[in-house]
Amino acid sequence: MSAPKVISETKREVKHNPPPPVTHTRKHYWLAESSEELYRSIVLSSGVFPVYISKKAEQRIRNHALNHGDDGIEVMGFLLGEVFEHMGTKYTVVRDVATTTLEASEVSVKFDKGNMGELFDQLDGSGFDYMIVGWYHSHPGHSCFMSPTDIRTQKSMFSEGYHCAIVVDPLKSEIEAYTLDGDGYKPIPFTVYWEEYEDSYGKLYKKKRRKG
Repeated sequence: MSAPKVISETKREVKHNPPPPVTHTRKHYWLAESSEELYRSIVLSSGVFPVYISKKAEQRIRNHALNHGDDGIEVMGFLLGEVFEHMGTKYTVVRDVATTTLEASEVSVKFDKGNMGELFDQLDGSGFDYMIVGWYHSHPGHSCFMSPTDIRTQKSMFSEGYHCAIVVDPLKSEIEAYTLDGDGYKPIPFTVYWEEYEDSYGKLYKKKRRKG
């Protein structure tokens, strides 16, 4: 994936907002064993996850990977969401995804340049004021990791602290979230939240807290 040409840029103010409560989140059942300890550490400390993925976005990522997994073909797409801060900690919310026709094989994947209009239509029709907060792609049958090409893509297009990469192996039923770590990468804990936070994120939780 080549980096797009940036002709203008607007820095968005990070809003302060509490993340979804633990009662409305769950561990992904494809979470690799190596990341379960990271997940438990956040839950036990009542901390904030670096990444919250909506159930809708999670299903679209997983189904996209599953639909092409038996053929051994990789898939990819953008992560659409927002960035918030709570008690001094920034976190990313993935609300939806966008993708289009792909040029893909067992070891590589990129957007089909002839169908970029379809991708832009999805972005325009997202229904909320989104940020591109990262990307997802699959490694069918090869487990979850970031290849040298993946790391180069992350560095060239998703180098901000809030950017993440979701990697899925639909054949081994594994999923991981990664971020850059120096010249390499590292796994980061994430959780899945329910859709009731989609339209007015955080307002329902704030209202319940005031009533209590």
